[in-house]
Amino acid sequence: MSPLPLIPLVPPPPDAAWPLDPRPRIVRAFTPPPKPWLPGHRGIDLAGTPGQPVLSATPGTITFAGPVAGRSVVVVTQGPHRTTYEPVIPSLPTGTTVQQSQPIGHLSAAASHCAPATCLHWGLLEGKTYLNPLDLLPAQPVRLLPTPPAQPARVFPTPPAQLPTQAPTTLSPAHAEQPASPPDAHHSPLPTVIVTLSALATLGATILIRNH
Repeated sequence: MSPLPLIPLVPPPPDAAWPLDPRPRIVRAFTPPPKPWLPGHRGIDLAGTPGQPVLSATPGTITFAGPVAGRSVVVVTQGPHRTTYEPVIPSLPTGTTVQQSQPIGHLSAAASHCAPATCLHWGLLEGKTYLNPLDLLPAQPVRLLPTPPAQPARVFPTPPAQLPTQAPTTLSPAHAEQPASPPDAHHSPLPTVIVTLSALATLGATILIRNH
């Protein structure tokens, strides 16, 4: 059985836009809690000015416009998604069909998330799940950074080849150096010298006698 295709939770509408014009600065980002009952920031805060027109980020129908916990809220529903805007003084009644970037009210300075400054809290829900409203906007162009120059490869010197160490030559007992033998008494040259001298003396005496 082939696996089921993965369906994105929130397909970005092709005509979503920022709810404030000009494009606002994000004061606080979307920070969902790890558990639904824990505190967190379930939307984004956009810097604005009191009385500034608030625009519907997507086309849809205004399904709520009124106070909630002391804060004036406008809700625009498009299919399974609901975008919320607060604090906003509504300018259109519930049930009104709106287009993308159509004004739906004015930004209020009362009960602002950024008090004493003024900002618009923009939220996105699918059912009871809070999502990041920035996912509704078209993808921003990717800015390519210049490629850093290539670093030259480091060349490490090759260590000189190690000559094999010659093992000491082990002489066999037959080739081992033998100690010098003492001179043989029977082959001593001394008696030979004495005999030679005696012979020369006898020869000299014989010659002397013959001459006389």
